[in-house]
Amino acid sequence: MPDAPSPSYDAIVIGAGAAGLFCAGVAGQLGVKVLLVDHAEKVAEKIRISGGGRCNFTNRELDPKAPQKYFLGANPHFCRSALARYTPQDFIALVQKHGIPFHEKHKGQLFGDRSSEDFIRMLLAECAAGGVTHWQPCSVQAITRSDAGYEVQTSRGTVRAPAVVIATGGLSIPKIGATDFGHRIARQFDLRLVQPRPALVPLTFDGDAWAPFAQLAGLALPVRIETGEKKERMAFDEDLLFTHRGLSGPAVLQISSYWHEGAPLRIDLAPGQDLAQELQQAKARSRKLIANELAQWVPSRLADAWVQQDPAWQRPVNEAGDKALAQLAQRFSRWELVPTGSEGYRKAEVTAGGVDTRGLSSQTMESSQKGLYFIGEVVDVTGWLGGYNFQWAWASGLACAHGLAAAKG
Repeated sequence: MPDAPSPSYDAIVIGAGAAGLFCAGVAGQLGVKVLLVDHAEKVAEKIRISGGGRCNFTNRELDPKAPQKYFLGANPHFCRSALARYTPQDFIALVQKHGIPFHEKHKGQLFGDRSSEDFIRMLLAECAAGGVTHWQPCSVQAITRSDAGYEVQTSRGTVRAPAVVIATGGLSIPKIGATDFGHRIARQFDLRLVQPRPALVPLTFDGDAWAPFAQLAGLALPVRIETGEKKERMAFDEDLLFTHRGLSGPAVLQISSYWHEGAPLRIDLAPGQDLAQELQQAKARSRKLIANELAQWVPSRLADAWVQQDPAWQRPVNEAGDKALAQLAQRFSRWELVPTGSEGYRKAEVTAGGVDTRGLSSQTMESSQKGLYFIGEVVDVTGWLGGYNFQWAWASGLACAHGLAAAKG
């Protein structure tokens, strides 16, 4: 008997995360026959753990006229087309259509009221509405190209399609299944990569140098943090968190995407305060210890630890010299320190770098290899903390879905 013919589809989407699920569902509803494949046991693990289990699914503050403000990459304007065509309001409408309750938490960040599972069920329902075939767990052993399209060898057999979509994400959080699969496929088909690196990640410091501050682990406070010089300078006003090994919290996660090895961070620990003036006024009226005066503007634990750095600060404020108070104010308002590294992909929320967008169509996400598409985190488009990376997943997925439908004709 002849061998049974291998299944054939219009498109094979590899990766059932946010971008892959959304792309598959939209494409299916546009009439594309889609096979969705993922190697993991569970679907959309990154959605499941995001936002403390409630999914920070988009950000209302994203400006569709200038979306690149909230994203970085070697080709920063690449993301504009997709993000302008599918906005946070568009995804909010889908969430509302499925009756999922949500709320705004901070700076436009939208979270589900109940559980991330609501959003996973929504995406699976959209795939079902599009007649998507879903193989999971199912590993991909190889992808080859011929004149007829692509042949994908999987643990469930060989399948063919004129189009393959890589939606396998980056390297961040390997414990939930992250791999370099997408990067390897890009290299296989001679596409360039921008060097991947951890982003939205806590930063670490040398053990001995950090020892005076390790005791502050768990302490959080609002700060202004910046890195870079002149046109490259980036700054955020967010909360900082001290850890045993370094710094975390939204302020550090945000700045980590822009920080480069060897560069200093500059942190204002009392933003909006003129500490030099405040301390001089305190000197004229108070006999409190300097640490007690500082505790008006920052947590007392931080004030106590800070003054231990210099004997001149370990005294009543009225006995302190003007120069010592000026130095204290300057150091507090512009704490400069150089991280020795980061917590790496293990703790990184996303991967910066990835498939070079200069080899992709901003309209369809198709690469220079006809029929091969890349979407979501595997692409060199990295958003700020707060729902922006999910919005890129939705927008790039939709752009790709429409590209697949147009290619089918």
